[in-house]
Amino acid sequence: MHTTVEKVTRRIVERSRQHREAYLARAEAARGQGVFRQQLACSNLAHDLAGCTGGGCSALLNDDVPSTAIISAYNDMVSAHQPYGGYPEIIKQAVAEVGGVAQFAGGVPAMCDGVTQGEPGMDLSLISRDVIAMSTVIGLSHNVFDGALLLGICDKIVPGLLMGALQFGHLPMILVPGGPMTSGLPNKEKARVRERFAEGQIGREELLAAEMKSYHSPGTCTFYGTANSNQLMAEMLGLHLPGASFVNPGTPLRDALTRAASQRVAAMTHLGDDYIPIAHVISEKSVVNAMVGLLATGGSTNETIHLVAIARAAGIRIDWGDFAELSDNIPLLVRIYPNGSGDINAFQAAGGMALLIRELLKGGMVHEDVQTVVGFGLQRYLDSPVLEGQQALWQDGPQQSVDPEVIATVVQPFETMGGIKVLSGNLGRAIMKISALAEGEKTLVEAPAMVFNSQHELEEAFKADQMNRDLVAVVRFQGPQANGMPELHKLITYLSVIMDRGYKVGLVTDGRLSGASGKVPFAIHCTPEAFCGGMLAKVQDGDLIRMDAHNNVLELKVDEQELAAREYATPDLASHRYGLGRQIFAPLRKDLLGAEEGASSIFTYVNESCRVVFPQES
Repeated sequence: MHTTVEKVTRRIVERSRQHREAYLARAEAARGQGVFRQQLACSNLAHDLAGCTGGGCSALLNDDVPSTAIISAYNDMVSAHQPYGGYPEIIKQAVAEVGGVAQFAGGVPAMCDGVTQGEPGMDLSLISRDVIAMSTVIGLSHNVFDGALLLGICDKIVPGLLMGALQFGHLPMILVPGGPMTSGLPNKEKARVRERFAEGQIGREELLAAEMKSYHSPGTCTFYGTANSNQLMAEMLGLHLPGASFVNPGTPLRDALTRAASQRVAAMTHLGDDYIPIAHVISEKSVVNAMVGLLATGGSTNETIHLVAIARAAGIRIDWGDFAELSDNIPLLVRIYPNGSGDINAFQAAGGMALLIRELLKGGMVHEDVQTVVGFGLQRYLDSPVLEGQQALWQDGPQQSVDPEVIATVVQPFETMGGIKVLSGNLGRAIMKISALAEGEKTLVEAPAMVFNSQHELEEAFKADQMNRDLVAVVRFQGPQANGMPELHKLITYLSVIMDRGYKVGLVTDGRLSGASGKVPFAIHCTPEAFCGGMLAKVQDGDLIRMDAHNNVLELKVDEQELAAREYATPDLASHRYGLGRQIFAPLRKDLLGAEEGASSIFTYVNESCRVVFPQES
């Protein structure tokens, strides 16, 4: 094993010991004997059976027939989740073929960040993750299921499903993906069209035509953002079937993989000899594997929040220091947009997950001795699925990259360090993604601050031609407790235009950026957030800010005595607190932890770090 990976893993194990032992003890205590539904009173069981159709009802009267829950994020609004509409029937039939029964246990919300980017609804995006977790718990709370299939892909949905599912650590579970849409307009061309629109060179009609060529069919968006980072993370965690992540929807192999997952989970229950509960799959070692996979591919910065929250749900404590130390020692092996010109389909064609895992194992950078949903050992994920008839079978995966410009080797990586840096200084701690940045001065920005209290203020300043200079844009009061920590992806277009005009540009914010963001140097997820007494609330226009990725520095270059004498800026958050139902989420928003703690309200009982200095909403 790589010494740093070993060191970080040992530290996580020790830090987590008390919480992890308690979690595993609770999972073991819940295991039980026999099918769970037989523990119910007759009236309770009758309610469960009343909705059964076909032969499922009579089968559930038997004591040896496993019952599988389907928890689905299906809706027609999210392109990645649209294919899930037909999955329940596929699953029910496949489970019945191996002597089990599957029931649709519950749906969870799934909002599309692409639809809400820059809109008021985006303020609910991160909070929706906790709602998804709670909805997952409600779906499983009937205590009649012996296992579960989790149907979800996109940004907040996979983390939310897992945060809820891990409350039932005694049950076996498999994440069932849907796959990416086929490639459309190249992502770099899409970004170029957006910049031309921002500068007034083209109109809305031409912009819309380009966007519709990019997002053109059911399936995950093809850039390497949070949705596809989720899929990579799920496979590194051992929660997908090997090679299942990036098979296109609507294909025979995709359906075969869904059938295989359905039958596999029925074989993993406590009723048989191959019991693999989700509490054993999500371990300290598998979490480190997920971190390494994300860093080696330049994955989404959102996962520095999501993976923290997922790990906490399993009694495991990780922090940004773990990400930082790993990133300094894990090479960058994958270049896909925004880190390169190819997309997720190019990654799959070049060798995909099997090849990536092969290289990481070769370099001793991931743990092989982990439990997965297909058995013990990450070696199982060196196989790739193929279609034989209507059945998915696995064969040896690729030994080398079909496209070395997309997947490199550990011997000759694209970069010697991973894609994420943690910056620290008197402004707090922040995340910076460097895998999509050019070398040199773009990873070192020192310029006067231009302060905004909302993304819309920055947009107005751009349109008023006020930003043609060297600057570090400070967009504050965008943290979890302020307004739910929305993504600020639309700002990248404006700041990219300023960069292209020859100016030095950076961004510092306590908000998030899309997993697809690149090009502009940014320090995001800044914690403590401005609303909770973070130093961002004292920054003024013209203050010099230094962002130095290579030396991990985020510094406000203002005398300490002057800073101490300054008043905190007062936010006006009224426009973020009402409208589109945002007011109903006040109880969740006021308890959200800081970004480095996972930005969840579910774990507030361990929170001692957020000191709110502004009035909360009533």
